[in-house]
Amino acid sequence: MSPDLIPARGRSGGTAREDPNSAAEKDPLLAGLGRQVKLLRARRGMTRRMLAEEAEVSERHLANLESGVGNISVLVLQYVANALDCTLAELLGDETASSPEWLMIRKILQGRGQEDLQQAHRALANLFAGENPAGQRHGRIAFVGLRGAGKSTLGRMVAEQLGWPFIELRAEITRLAGVAPLEIQALYGSSAYRRYERQALEDTLNRHRNCVIATAGGLVGDPATYDLLLTNCVTIWLQAKPEEHRSRVIAQGEQTQTTDSPKAISDIRLILESRTAFYAKADFAYDTSGKTLEAAFTGLLDAIDKHQHAGVLE
Repeated sequence: MSPDLIPARGRSGGTAREDPNSAAEKDPLLAGLGRQVKLLRARRGMTRRMLAEEAEVSERHLANLESGVGNISVLVLQYVANALDCTLAELLGDETASSPEWLMIRKILQGRGQEDLQQAHRALANLFAGENPAGQRHGRIAFVGLRGAGKSTLGRMVAEQLGWPFIELRAEITRLAGVAPLEIQALYGSSAYRRYERQALEDTLNRHRNCVIATAGGLVGDPATYDLLLTNCVTIWLQAKPEEHRSRVIAQGEQTQTTDSPKAISDIRLILESRTAFYAKADFAYDTSGKTLEAAFTGLLDAIDKHQHAGVLE
């Protein structure tokens, strides 16, 4: 099903050399498209092989697309968008062109600063989340961030300190699906995994007015699910240096394609880059880099208190 990518052409009309390191030969549009695909893939925690398999496009052609040296057909681009669970417009960097309402909303928000956009987001969230009583989210704490930041370890310790249940969202997904998250993705694809993730979060919120939740690093790949988390939980972004993310995951005996790759650190940096703006929506961030477990836990409790969440600890 996967038509070949057409080699990119330079301004002279000749065929450009397919050299990912030759920026001079790349068309700016194709280079931008390739970067967007790469960022969306990283945000969703998919390897290039996973995306190629789900889109039914050869890994070599996908590599050309991400490198900005292949002029992909519209049909193949649609396959890639489907596999990334996004629209073609989002893939091309403009998801707000689907209706007159979107265009008018975009016009209102266009050119406004981050503070104005945050205010608009809060207003819309309050408008469409009327079922959530005011202050309810302060009965729950959720940790977000990459694997190896300490979400499970510190989350469990915070839960014990508070006397609240600790919920590992990946375990809830396994309970609902009957198989582990990696098997869900292998058998049914990443879209099915995201549906189970959403259901696991909804079930957790329905069952617990007070709890501590450790999320999977890629939860921010589904903005609707992430918004549900932000609306219903005090959310903390646990940070660490890329080198520490990798060493901690390896120390836990959980090597992945990312941690085993010769480009492991650059891959982790790319994933962080693709998710940073989303993680930054958390109520506050706490950096665990260079800290012992005891120091990280003590500092985290101090940070919660400092950010006026002391009432949560009572």
